[in-house]
Amino acid sequence: MTTDRGRWWRFAAILLITGIVLVPVAAVLILSLRPGVASGSDAAFGLANFTHIFTDIPTLTWLGNSLGVTLATVAVSVAVAAPAGYVLSRGRSRSVSTYSLLLFIVQSLPVITAVIPLFILFARVGLVDNLVGLGIVYVGASMSVAIWMMAAYIDSIPVTLEEAAWIDGASLFTGFTRIVLRNSLPGLLSTAIFTFLVSWNDYLVAIVFLRSQERFTLPIGVQTFFQQNGTDWGSVMALAVVMMLPPVIVFATLNKYFSVGGIGGSLAGT
Repeated sequence: MTTDRGRWWRFAAILLITGIVLVPVAAVLILSLRPGVASGSDAAFGLANFTHIFTDIPTLTWLGNSLGVTLATVAVSVAVAAPAGYVLSRGRSRSVSTYSLLLFIVQSLPVITAVIPLFILFARVGLVDNLVGLGIVYVGASMSVAIWMMAAYIDSIPVTLEEAAWIDGASLFTGFTRIVLRNSLPGLLSTAIFTFLVSWNDYLVAIVFLRSQERFTLPIGVQTFFQQNGTDWGSVMALAVVMMLPPVIVFATLNKYFSVGGIGGSLAGT
């Protein structure tokens, strides 16, 4: 009886916390659907704000820029982190230990400490106000944690599987691609989701590196639109909804593969 009562209390507490967390999201959705005063509409809810942001401001351009940079960052990060994590997981030499220590040092540094030196360097090679330059920064910023996540997941795959393949004549590369990668789908997707969220939600790096409105990503676009239209809450909230949708869709689709244990293991390894 006491155990059941404790479960109900925990369930009620989780329900209350979830409700508190969702209040701002619900407010954004409601405000985005309420027509503004300037629209002259008497309807309680409508899609006028979404029509406005997609027809009168470059929302699609900002959305395309964000998706392009984020997906490119995810692809490059996963492609590099998988073999690097394999080396970190299986390697036992001093050079690998030094490499591991270097990753730990890079991971512990705040991104802001590298932004200004990178801005000066990128300005000399023409990568400021350039989405390619922004993607390079995102890849570098997420790479250390991505490698640790992959290494933590590959640790859970028995080495004996690769050893059996080597006995049958498989090379080291074949063992990695056919044994390790085939069994690393949750780890790969967890790393992809983590990198996606880091790149998609970034504001600090984008505000430093981007100057032209046609190259803005969505976080910068939302901030710029808010500064110019602070009283048009409906349109601002509609933009916020557009920005929230891709991460929600990605996480809702791939959440069953998201490995919290992989993240915990990677952080514990530091």
